[in-house]
Amino acid sequence: MDLPQALRHHGDVDAEPGLLDFAVNVQGSGPPRWLRDRIAGVLDDLGRYPSAAHDRAAREAVAARHGRRPDEVLVLAGSAEGFALLPALRPRLAAVVHPGFTEPEAALRDAGVPVEQVLTDAADGHRLHPAAVPAAADLVVVGNPTNPTGVLHPADDVRALAAPGRVVLVDEAFADAVPGEPETLAGEPGPLVFRSLTKTWALAGLRAGYALGHPDLLARLARSRPPWPVSTPALEAVIACCEPVAVAQAREAAVELARLRAEQAAALAAVPGVTVLPGRAPYLLLRLPDGRGERVRADLREAGIAVRRGDTFPGLGPDHVRVAVRPAGAVERLVEALGAALGESGAGPRTESPPSCRKATFTQPRGVNVAFLQGGRA
Repeated sequence: MDLPQALRHHGDVDAEPGLLDFAVNVQGSGPPRWLRDRIAGVLDDLGRYPSAAHDRAAREAVAARHGRRPDEVLVLAGSAEGFALLPALRPRLAAVVHPGFTEPEAALRDAGVPVEQVLTDAADGHRLHPAAVPAAADLVVVGNPTNPTGVLHPADDVRALAAPGRVVLVDEAFADAVPGEPETLAGEPGPLVFRSLTKTWALAGLRAGYALGHPDLLARLARSRPPWPVSTPALEAVIACCEPVAVAQAREAAVELARLRAEQAAALAAVPGVTVLPGRAPYLLLRLPDGRGERVRADLREAGIAVRRGDTFPGLGPDHVRVAVRPAGAVERLVEALGAALGESGAGPRTESPPSCRKATFTQPRGVNVAFLQGGRA
């Protein structure tokens, strides 16, 4: 797979209908009932264009949630729209920290922006080293927690990326899925931060998120947007998910998700040949025995299970796979299928403990994690 094709590969391609879905990181098969009702409540407004007043209400809700001003908020049709807008910043050189979500680099390369990949090192726990970023880069993109490694970088390391004339974009798509949201910079004025609502609230089909940053920077980012870029239902979803009750419920969900993650990591580490890399996000990065990855993925698919291939992420190879956190019943199926695929030739159960960056030019189970947001426990 060549670089442009690899950068555009995402987990939804791996998760064909009918497969048990460990490839996509959305939690649950759909939003909780109360959120569905809020979105359905604006359907009668679809005959009118999204209003400036509705957008302002959404920005006010986000601002209150993060302790910002409304003019420091730009509501997006999902984080992916924000990445597509990055060329409007006219960077001379972009540095993208990898392994990481590939859409920012794809959007920048499509626009002809020079991109330098900064690869973190597995031997160092994929730790971020700010000094490894080229000094000439006037746009730096980093995920926190990083997708697919799940590594949560210390906020001070991310702050250290700041430099005169440089925009630092922190992709916090999964920050609300980590209990307490440690290391977030969403409430700070310096960096540009993207947030997504599609993961915790199962809104991938609606496209809802937002950017936080200085008003002048947001104005530059938005200058190439078409009129009415965010739909009325998405604006209402942003308001609903940023209200205090929803934020509190998401925090509870993150705690439950962390418990499920720990149990899943232990179960997978007990499969001979599977190495579970350390992380904090609602997914786990696995390394399979050398040369077995492609065959194992095929065997899992034959067993009705979809996992996210790792070789489309710069810095990873075909023996890496990413799996979303799922309930115990689904995990049992994955563990059984992995064991069968690897047979008795694995290297034994193993988990890695984090110990330099280098430069380089199923149908989803219903109610996963957010089930208790609907009134029950996962």
